Formats: sequence, C-alpha cells, structure tokens
Amino acid sequence: MFIQIALPVPLPRLFSYLPLDNAPLPIIGSRVKVPFGQRHQIGFVVAFSEHCDVPASKLKPITEVLDPEPLLPAPLWKLANTASRYYLSPLGMVLPQLLPVKLRKGESSEPKARTLWRLTEQGRQQDPNALKGAHQQARILAYLQHQPALEDDQIAPLEFSRPALKALAGKALIASHTEQPEWQDRWDTEFELGETPPTLNPEQAVAVAAINDSEGFQPFLLDGVTGSGKTEVYLTVMERVLRTGQPVLVLVPEIGLTPQTIARFRRRFPLPMEVLHSNVNDSERLLSWQRAKAGGAAIVLGTRSALFTPLPGLGLIVIDEEHDASFKQQEGFRYHGRDLAVMRAHLERVPIILGSATPALETLNNVKTGRYRHLKLSQRAGLGRPVKQILQDIRHLHLDAGMSTPLIERIGTHLKAGNQVMLFLNRRGFAPALLCHECGYLHECQRCDAFYTVHQGANMVQCHHCGSQKGLPRQCPDCGSTQLFTRGVGTEQLEGALERLFPDYPSVRIDRDSTSRKGSLEAKLEQIRKGEVKILVGTQMLAKGHHFPDVTLVAMLDVDSALFSADFRAAERLAQLYVQVAGRAGRASKAGEVVLQTHQPEHPLLHQLMGAGYAAFADDALTERQQAQLPPHWQLAILRSESNYADVARHFIRDAKQLLDAPGVQMIGPMPAPMERKAGKYRFQALILAPTRPQLQQGLEAWLPKLQALEPDRRCRWHLERDPQDLL
Repeated sequence: MFIQIALPVPLPRLFSYLPLDNAPLPIIGSRVKVPFGQRHQIGFVVAFSEHCDVPASKLKPITEVLDPEPLLPAPLWKLANTASRYYLSPLGMVLPQLLPVKLRKGESSEPKARTLWRLTEQGRQQDPNALKGAHQQARILAYLQHQPALEDDQIAPLEFSRPALKALAGKALIASHTEQPEWQDRWDTEFELGETPPTLNPEQAVAVAAINDSEGFQPFLLDGVTGSGKTEVYLTVMERVLRTGQPVLVLVPEIGLTPQTIARFRRRFPLPMEVLHSNVNDSERLLSWQRAKAGGAAIVLGTRSALFTPLPGLGLIVIDEEHDASFKQQEGFRYHGRDLAVMRAHLERVPIILGSATPALETLNNVKTGRYRHLKLSQRAGLGRPVKQILQDIRHLHLDAGMSTPLIERIGTHLKAGNQVMLFLNRRGFAPALLCHECGYLHECQRCDAFYTVHQGANMVQCHHCGSQKGLPRQCPDCGSTQLFTRGVGTEQLEGALERLFPDYPSVRIDRDSTSRKGSLEAKLEQIRKGEVKILVGTQMLAKGHHFPDVTLVAMLDVDSALFSADFRAAERLAQLYVQVAGRAGRASKAGEVVLQTHQPEHPLLHQLMGAGYAAFADDALTERQQAQLPPHWQLAILRSESNYADVARHFIRDAKQLLDAPGVQMIGPMPAPMERKAGKYRFQALILAPTRPQLQQGLEAWLPKLQALEPDRRCRWHLERDPQDLL
C-alpha cells in the first residue's frame, strides 16, 4: 500500500511514500513528516493506492505520523480541495494556509503547558522609574503593571531581554509560572447581555427577521448606507445563533477595523471570543485555533485567514465590508476570502451575511441573478443625518500641502465649533517624489519603474513597491547640485502643515508608518474616541467602518489619479472609497460635510456619485461591464510572467498563448504590466476571458498541464490567477 501525500511545494501532484514498518496506516487528513530531498517536510495524507509509477525500491517510508486523527473537520477538508481546483493551486500549497504557522512546522495540535511571567506583590508596588540604569528591566516592569502576564513567546516580539527578566526575578519583582491552558467545551447559552440593545428601526427589524427565518445555506447582502446600523443587525442575529449554542465567524477586511469591532462585540456578549489578525503572534494564534476547534470559542473575529478556523456546529458567517480588496490574497495561494466564505457557508449549511455600504459589482450581480437575497438599509440609524457634499474645483487655487484656501477655512470653522475633522490622502510618506532644481533629475528606484517616496521623519527615501530604501540624498547624483525639492504631498507632510496652520488643535496621523508598532493603532483610535485629538489625517486605514461621532468634516484631497487608471475596476474602487470616506462624517446628531477636491470638476463619475449615489453608479457600471465583456458578466483569469530579461517574460506569454485551445475562451496579450519593471523583474501578462465559469474552468484545467510542460526556462517565473482583483 502506497501513501499519497500533499506537500507544500509548487508542484501540481501528490507524492508517494511507504508506510512505517509494523505500524498502522495513518488516517486520511492527518499530518505526517516525510523525507524530501535533503530535508524533511510536513505533509497531509490524501489517499492510499495499491499502484505507483515509481518502483517501491526507490520510495522512502514516512518518518513520523503527527496526528492520530484528521486535523481538519470534513467541511474545511472539502473546502481546501474545492479551492485547490478552482484557484488552480496545488493541494499541498492550499492545506497549510488553513493552519497556524506552528502546525505547519509540525508542532502538536494538542494544547501544551505555557510559561507566564507575573508581578509579585513587591513588583506591583515598585516604581519602574526607580530602576535607574536598567532600561530593559523598567520596560518589562511597566508592561506587567498594565498587563496580567507576559508569555515566554512574547519576549522576542516585544523586544524584551531574558537577562533582564532573570534580573527582575532575582530581585523578587516578578515570578514565572507554568500553566496548562484551560477552557470550557461550551459556553453558557443563558448568558445575559452586557448592554441593553437599542430599538431596531423598521428596516433593521425586517432584515433581522429575514435572516432569522432562513434555514440552511442562504447568502444575504446587507446593503446599508454608512451609519445605517449594519453592525446592530449583525449583533441581533448573532444573539439568536449564540443562544442555540452555535458559534459565529465574523470577518473584517483589515486589522484597523478589529479594535472597535472587538470592543463592541465584547460589550454586548460576555462570551469567549477569539481574535485573529496579522498582529497576533504564532503562539497566540495556535492557542486560539485549539480553543475554537475544541468548541470553546463562541465568536471568532478576524481578517482574511480567520476564515479557516475550525468551529464545530458553526451557525453563522458574517463578512463586514464585503467589497474590500483586502479579502483577496495577492501571493502564494491567491484566494478571495469573501468567495471562499460563501463556499464554506454552503458546505456548513449555514446563512452568511455580506455587509457593505458599497457592495462589490460581483455581489450585486449575484443579487440580480437571484443567488443572493437583498436586504436594504436606506436610512442612517439613530440621530445620524445625510451629509452635505461639496465638489471643490482647485484649478487656479493656491494649495498648501494639498489643501485649498476654502478647505482650510472650513477646517477652521469646524474646529472652532468644537468638532473633529478628518482629512483623507491615500499616499503615505512626506512626498511622492524628490526633484533636482538644477537639472530636473527625479530620484527613481533602481529596481522599479517608480519614484522614491520621501520619508522626512525617518530621513530616508523608500520605494513603496519593492521596499528598497536609502538615506535621504543631499546632492543630485546626476549633476551634484544640493538644490533638491520634494514634489507632491503625503500624509506626513499634510500632518505637519496642519500642525502649523492649527497649532491649538492636536492632530493624529494613521497610516502604515505611524501604526507599525503593536498596540499603536488601538492607542490612536482611543485618542480619537476620547476627543483628545481634533484633526485626523490618514490613508485607507481610516476610511472604513470607524464610528467617530464628533467628526463633522471629511475632506478627500486627491482623487484625480483614480479617474484615469488603466484598471477597469478603478472607477468602482473610487466610488466605494468616496462613499466610505464620506460616511465618516455626521454619524451622530451633528450635521456633517464632505469636501472632494479635484482638478476635474466636470468628470461625470464625480457628478454621478455626488448626485445620484452609489446604487446608480453600480447599475451603470454593470451595464458597461456587460457591454465590454468584463467581470462579473464574463469570467476572468490572468497569466503573469516575470524575469530579469524582458524578452524572456514576453516570450513565455507568447508561447503560452499558442497552447490555449478552448471553446469560448479568449486570451488578450502578451502585454507589459502597467508597471513593467518591479523589484528588478520585467513583468508581462495576458487576460483570459470566457462567458461562463464552467467554460473558463475547463479551459484553464486543460491548459495548465501544457503550461507546466513548456520547456522550462529557469530565468522566468509565472503564475495563473483566477478572479484577479488587481491588474497592476
């Protein structure tokens, strides 16, 4: 008997191994350790076979069986197999994505004891500032005076030192304890709510009733304007599910939305909740996975990868901001979290709620074709009122860090009234370009077709595409001049200008640079909610889902670049972004204003958004997509190649095109990627289109082996992606 094993290597096949001598066969779905080349790999047992193309004398036995039973429940196992076929990704590359990192490396799936450091009574009374000359000890002591414990696995991520820990233990200020993790298999379904829910308005009540009356699998699009109370609908439906003893899975697109969502859910439900996102370390993620699999988690809330958390008896899935591009994985196993969530709901036979103020066109098309049920919330909940929209023509106007004089005056008016203002600029850093005044030289990344972004606070320039960086130049490398000037505006420059113009009003900047340290995002959001800051500056991290009741003015400084993008989804994303950003204003009893600055005030898209709204835009966009034979009416895949040599990348796409022979399937290309050179590689691509999903699936499945059989050129890398969300 031969064991067929899926290994995490980019090869579309299973690998055959022999069983261990005098040992029972492993269970299908269990992990095994096997020799692979000069090292060992962790793989999954997929099948058994009595035949093998390789002589048994050349096969190796497995080294170790890691699980006595299947590691994944049946629905997740089937989801992995279905996703592997749909996204044309080897099963061995898909299965590890369903697991915490430690399980991918072969660690036991059973809970193990953990070491915790806690303060002693003497440590609680010790002032950290009194530990002069012992900076690390003072940091650890201050941390533990605000946290219940420090785990051994947290020491390195928090940049603490073990000698400092031992020194504190020697002073009897802290002590270590070994604990076995404990949790209940089930939670109390007779729980009392932590807060009294508000009364639902008629539209919310209709939506809740429709979801509660559904049986089995049913996708619902909860289409509600910003501030309409979609989260309250989620919470009300969740309460009914949780009281039946069934857990709930909630997905949000970005880590920035998790702090307020966690706080709101915990205020409502005094139940065990697991939170999973990129800032959760590997040990915490494994522990959360173990609790959830054992049935000890009532709610699992997280970003894209939380979708794969095992939850016995799952009762409901909620996808908040379902339109967001962050749900699409852009490397490795390139899946779409929203689409796989719908697939999981189908396999688990449970309802799924897709919530958004700006639904994706794919989702709206599913509503039109009857696949999804449409629930609409057209009114702002509570005291929220529609905002006043202002299209500001900035042609011929003086701009100070991207702000026009009329906008600066409006900011001053709102601040004097005691309110908060939000300025949105989707460009981090100080400035997007550095220019020589003498010869006109622009500092360009040596590895990409892009300019360096200036980060003045860090005294460096950085390419935001490949990550390369260097110190801020003092002289032009072309002519030697010291007359270097920045061009364009980033959030860092905007923040500085606002501090200069409004010195009496504290500001906060929220972007990837300012929130890189763990806990910094939560701290900044808490400052905003408490009213400690009056001016909010940020990128998309600040644009979605947040509830800031004192924000009465929102301004978008620069949207013109999105009006002329090469990506056919650019208009949809701009429309979604505008509605989401505008929705941050006027969410309480105070009236709100939205200012959109543009050099293109006559552009029809802007007038349609501000006049007729997102629904009218979506209807027109769906019609245009149908006429252009683009998604969601047609199915799309993309073939990408990259190489150090442009001809090599282009020739691969050209040769691949000659091998495509599928009825109804079209291929457009080869063509250079919009950014042809990135990270030192030349990139080419081709679009593959078909009128139906089965036609595209069958065509790609027949084509893929031919691509893999092409004479390999080690100078070229390529991948084939289903449902790409980014053509750039």
